[in-house]
Amino acid sequence: MEMYTVSFFGHREVERTAEIERRLEKLLHDLIMQKQYVEFLVGRDGEFDLLAASAIRRAVKQYGCGNTSLILVLPYMKAEYRDNEQSYLSYYDEVEICAESSEAHYKSAIQVRNRCMVARSDLVVCCIQHKSGGAYKTMQYAEKHRKKVRNLADMQL
Repeated sequence: MEMYTVSFFGHREVERTAEIERRLEKLLHDLIMQKQYVEFLVGRDGEFDLLAASAIRRAVKQYGCGNTSLILVLPYMKAEYRDNEQSYLSYYDEVEICAESSEAHYKSAIQVRNRCMVARSDLVVCCIQHKSGGAYKTMQYAEKHRKKVRNLADMQL
């Protein structure tokens, strides 16, 4: 079975949420319907991450054919996860702790985790509305490594 991996990155705060969500829903529909198996990689570090995870869950429920998995990739073991593991496992299909970022300095751990997610991805979906910050740096990293990048903030419907 051919796996297609998609990672999601965005700013901590999202502007034009309804518009971004519509664009994301169309993209998810196309991915789920056209790909044999889709692995969705998400973080949990800001508004876009939560918006993406929620949209993925809705799309899988609506169009899913058992051909997806929603994976939360944590940069290191977080107390919130450790204390609420069952609730996380009931929401996400899998929870991973990125080995490389768990050994990095905590101030760089999220960026290290993001780069590991990009390396695994066939497609990087982002919501970049400002030319600064970690999500912007991750998009630049993905482009530099010739990954296919879709910025929901720039797309036409």
